Amino acid sequence: MLWSLTKVVLFVLAIAALAFGASFLSETGAAMRVMVAGWEFTIGPLQAVMLGLLLFAVVWLALKVIGFLAATFRFLNGDETAISRYFDRNRERKGYKALSEGMMALASGEPRLALTRAQTAEKLLGKPELTTLLVAQAAEASGDHSRATEAYKTLLQDDATRFVGVRGLLQQKLAEGDRELALKLAEKAFELRPRHTETQDVLLRLQSGAGDWSGARTTLGAKLKAGTLPKDVYRRRDAVLALQQARTVIDDDASIEAREAAIEANKLSPDLIPAAAMAARSYISKGDKKNATRVLKKAWEAMPHPDLAAAFAEIEPEESPKERLIRFKTLTNLRSDSDETKMLQAELLVATEDFPDARRALGDVTTRHPTQRALAVLAAIARGEGAEDAAVRAIVAQAIAAPRGPQWCCEKCQTVRASWHPVCENCGSFDSLSWREPPASSETPPGLAELLPLLQSRAAPVALPVEDIEPEAPDEILRRAN
Repeated sequence: MLWSLTKVVLFVLAIAALAFGASFLSETGAAMRVMVAGWEFTIGPLQAVMLGLLLFAVVWLALKVIGFLAATFRFLNGDETAISRYFDRNRERKGYKALSEGMMALASGEPRLALTRAQTAEKLLGKPELTTLLVAQAAEASGDHSRATEAYKTLLQDDATRFVGVRGLLQQKLAEGDRELALKLAEKAFELRPRHTETQDVLLRLQSGAGDWSGARTTLGAKLKAGTLPKDVYRRRDAVLALQQARTVIDDDASIEAREAAIEANKLSPDLIPAAAMAARSYISKGDKKNATRVLKKAWEAMPHPDLAAAFAEIEPEESPKERLIRFKTLTNLRSDSDETKMLQAELLVATEDFPDARRALGDVTTRHPTQRALAVLAAIARGEGAEDAAVRAIVAQAIAAPRGPQWCCEKCQTVRASWHPVCENCGSFDSLSWREPPASSETPPGLAELLPLLQSRAAPVALPVEDIEPEAPDEILRRAN
């Protein structure tokens, strides 16, 4: 409104200025004499101005006529589009001006103005490969999703712009949450541009979310070939996908394939804990205890973990606590400085009722880094050594308030998960779960469970309420674990 009023005022002022100038020139009384070929002309100031404007118009018209004659000459010499180009030149200039104004408006955050200018450019230029994309982006930015969809579909009709159209529709479906159709569009975009980094990442994420592990491994291989993924990262992530692929085919009809895939995953990345545990169980199911031990030793040396200890216990499920203590030296002699190794050794000694050695094996873990598990082991040791009930309960109370220790935690959103998974369910990040202590804000409130997770046949810890901690508790827990 204000701008319209300003334009009106400026127009009135311009007319007034011209009227004043004409009146001033007519009242000066001065004259201009022009002599041409013996002829003398006397011209007043106002007539001189009008003559100058007329001369300018004649020159402009002459140039246009010359241009038209030149176009006609080119047409007569075989250039069939010369005349049409001459008449379209002004139209084209206006079209490109509207296009540039639309691009500037879109960059300036004025989507509605950008859409208007883009539609004008579309009418003037007749070049959809230039204008349709701007129309789509401006329509989407202004909230007109149906108009944007139409524009993207128009781009699909031309080979030169098909990828841009598919990518635009893909982004729309991702925003709408239609992951099934988005996956199909991502596969099409990957088919058109297999080396496009963004398309590779989107397709990999969608394939992982849909459980298409075989397709995800193919996409990952394409990222390696394109040079967008370091080789060591590729090996790690391919191992993650191979492991998950193995998990999805575990059933009575495909157990051999599942074992082979799990073993392949472990070979690709021996320090990947879930792959190592799964590969070891594959060997155990075939009776190959030697290779199962070898796999778990290599993984334990890379990173001691309760899941590896649980799988190692399954190699000899019927052994006595003392036999188990001796056999587990294969692991406990490795990385003996690790807190996980110290707690494992202490748990094994508690199971054999050698409480003094269990306390020595536990060392300063409970004072240097007290966790629920370490303090629960200490409570069992104190009970086994005959400590007073009050002392044992004090340790248990400390365990309840202590942090839970390392867990599967997402590097991106810090979400804590009970078990490993290749894709974080909270933020959708691929291969982002690591075994570490989460930030204090991400810790789940400690409860009365998981206070003494001794060796067992599966990765989940044994739930042990406080009232169940009795002198015979370690033996009972080990019996349940076996």
